[in-house]
Amino acid sequence: MSERERLETSGSAQSPWRLWGPYLAARQWGTVREDYSPHGDAWGYFPFEQARSRAYRWGEDGIAGICDRHGFLNFAVALWNGHDEILKERYFGLSNTEGNHGEDAKEYWWVTDGTPTHSWMRMVYRYPQAAYPYAELREMAARAGRDAREPELADTGVLDDDRFFDVRVTYAKAAPDDVCIEIAATNHGPDTAPLHLVPQLWFRNTWSWGRDARRPALIASTADGWSRVLAEHALLGRYTLQFDGAPTLLVTDNETDEANLFDRPVNPSRYTKAGIGDHIVSKISDACQVVADGKASQPGTKAAGWYHFPAVAPGETVRVKLRLVAGSGHGAAFGRSFTGAMMDREQEADDFYDEVAGHIAEPERTVVRRAYAGLLWTKQHYRFRVRDWLDGDPAHPPAPAERLRGRNAHWKHVDVADVLSMPDEWEYPWFAAWDLAFHMVPFAVVDPAFAKDQILLLCREWLMHPDGQLPAYEWAFGDVNPPVHAWAALQVYKAEEAATGRGDRVFLARVFHKLLLNFSWWVNRKDPEGNYLFEGGFLGMDNIGPVNRSEPLPGGWRLEQSDATSWMATYALHLMQMALELARDDEAYEDVATKFVEHFLSIAQASTHFGSADRPIWDDEDGFCYDLLSRHRPDGGVEAQPVRVRSMVGLIPLLAVAPLPAWVFTELPHFAERLNYLLRHAPAFGQFLTWHTDGERSALLSLLDVRKLQRVLKRMFDEDEFLAPHGIRSLSATHRDGVDVHIDGWPHRIQYEPGESRTPMFGGNSNWRGPIWFPTNALLVQALHVLDAFHGKDLQLELPTGSGTRVTAGDAARELQHRLAALFLPGPDGRRPADGHRIEASDSARWREHVTFSEYFDGDTGEGLGASHQTGWTALVAVLIAGWPGTSGK
Repeated sequence: MSERERLETSGSAQSPWRLWGPYLAARQWGTVREDYSPHGDAWGYFPFEQARSRAYRWGEDGIAGICDRHGFLNFAVALWNGHDEILKERYFGLSNTEGNHGEDAKEYWWVTDGTPTHSWMRMVYRYPQAAYPYAELREMAARAGRDAREPELADTGVLDDDRFFDVRVTYAKAAPDDVCIEIAATNHGPDTAPLHLVPQLWFRNTWSWGRDARRPALIASTADGWSRVLAEHALLGRYTLQFDGAPTLLVTDNETDEANLFDRPVNPSRYTKAGIGDHIVSKISDACQVVADGKASQPGTKAAGWYHFPAVAPGETVRVKLRLVAGSGHGAAFGRSFTGAMMDREQEADDFYDEVAGHIAEPERTVVRRAYAGLLWTKQHYRFRVRDWLDGDPAHPPAPAERLRGRNAHWKHVDVADVLSMPDEWEYPWFAAWDLAFHMVPFAVVDPAFAKDQILLLCREWLMHPDGQLPAYEWAFGDVNPPVHAWAALQVYKAEEAATGRGDRVFLARVFHKLLLNFSWWVNRKDPEGNYLFEGGFLGMDNIGPVNRSEPLPGGWRLEQSDATSWMATYALHLMQMALELARDDEAYEDVATKFVEHFLSIAQASTHFGSADRPIWDDEDGFCYDLLSRHRPDGGVEAQPVRVRSMVGLIPLLAVAPLPAWVFTELPHFAERLNYLLRHAPAFGQFLTWHTDGERSALLSLLDVRKLQRVLKRMFDEDEFLAPHGIRSLSATHRDGVDVHIDGWPHRIQYEPGESRTPMFGGNSNWRGPIWFPTNALLVQALHVLDAFHGKDLQLELPTGSGTRVTAGDAARELQHRLAALFLPGPDGRRPADGHRIEASDSARWREHVTFSEYFDGDTGEGLGASHQTGWTALVAVLIAGWPGTSGK
């Protein structure tokens, strides 16, 4: 059975082939879900040090782990090098207050392969042979300021001379409920070194909170000459984890060590969560059950097989085989069926990617495959019932009263337990609404069923607010992200249409109906004066402004946002396109399409008389779009000033562009008639349409006319402003020396910062003041393709500005795609720009073989920055290389 055949029979999220996957988070500690503090100190309430000893409430975490889609039964790899102070059970990183640029994972791991149904998965974790330098990394970050680079694990010297094990973990499903597992650890150092491999199986703790007393059970046994752990669960039934060879079997309970952590007189269980580590590392003999030969353990909820390799020679690889299978297992688990499953699934993965990327040459093809592998691994189980979280659990003390007025208090309806696409395994182990929308474009190529499911999931009643707002992200569901979900739905629809010949209109209609509610929320809540002008707050682009755009300004000043209004114009166009497509089969949607074209035209018209000061967002002197500062004077007048900061805020209007193909005017006469009426009775609307009358009639709707488009694009493709060697910067490089914006007599300074953030705004863990970000770059690429499909050679751009070279918008889009893709490709010196000056750029083939997908990239050098496993939206590089699905960019 090929992977494509598995996908065709696994459209439902409940499909057996989707039951098991890489759904186990890389970090659960320090998340909002686990925070029961009065004032929302998530990092401080559940720190890394407590993760080994304290049961989680809502999820689990581990290294290279998998779990069932419900998050009940979990498997992951633990290790010990004989020197670490604790068993290595989870990746280490600095919390938001510890890192000099916010939270930061301090480990090296790479997802190297995977298929959409997770029939085949592989990753590599690089484990030091010396004691892991936990304290040293904290001290290095504390000494470093915001102007300094983030200290990394390699900077401590612990990995010098390749003194590490590469631990390769491979999963191959022999059947939907039969997972073959191999752990292979290679000593790359110059000396013999010990290694303990400790694969673990455990149940998420569902029984300690006073809401469900049922307790699952794990029983370890060496009877019949083979080692296994039997897992019994009320929902999952029986599973068996079998171990090749004869490891020592250890059993404990996934219970909090309350005596040691909180000085309680007694623990809820004799054995606690840290028992296995305490037995192996601290040599505490009675910290857990040790299964004797031929015997079985008492029931527990966490178990492990302990493999000890006392002397692994340089270059030697040690291997461990395991099998997680429904039922009671069998004595031939590691014979021909195991080897066959591994070989067959790997070949099927090769065949699948031959189909997806077979037209692409190396090294681009490897980048595409790695991007998809990482994207697939960021699918994680996410469970959060906000009402229970706010109230606290019956078996624990009542939650502090402050929580009921604090974070997410107005989102009590949220009740989710599903697999969602996460931005990043470690730094962002929770869904983020606009991140997820971008993830679905590459997902549409390899797994359109999952892409459609995810877009619909965010709009379901257990996530979308009753008033129509989409939840932004766990840290603050009520924050406002750009409204990109209609765009994402269209991309998924078009990709499937291009692949199969017909798009899924049922999906399109389902998401369209829900987005009507969201659009209404924007109109009712973010257009307070009903004048088609919108406010949004930070809109996902964190510190892009000279002030925090989510907070009130002093002195009665008000920030009227160019990008919020432009996002809404774009949103209206995308909903119009959805309605037009649906109207081809159901004329009822034709009226709705006219509503959105009229709404777009009204927003566009309002943007020419922007804000309370009646000034346009467009600045004709600079040829750019700006936010406005305004306030009412005592005499009733309004004073205003543009915020003359050239940033991505002023490029967002380029995205508000959509075609009206010829079929619209032939198939949908009522829409055409209404549009003609609007143009007759409001002639000013005509400035937002460009017509083709040669042959069949067609049109292009755009917030900016051709003259304005060309002026903005002139700045965008200026290498002294936005155009960087590897994409479009988020802030113009002309602001290298900084610019002051005066508000109520006080200067607020913003400066081009191509690398890490120098401001603590929004936690200081991301920077929109100069770096290159894939989501907005991808939107600009797609907008250029739309312009090219309509204008063709009639729209000529200079690229780069000042070069004298004239190109079409399509040529410009492809050049931008090339620059973005080049981040991950070896340059003339053999180094990838995204690797920067980190150890990944060293001369060692062991470091260079792995591609790192970062959150954003230095605006000058292209070095990857921020989260280091962002194969969420950075996986867009796959479609930028392979061709945008369902558009003329392919």
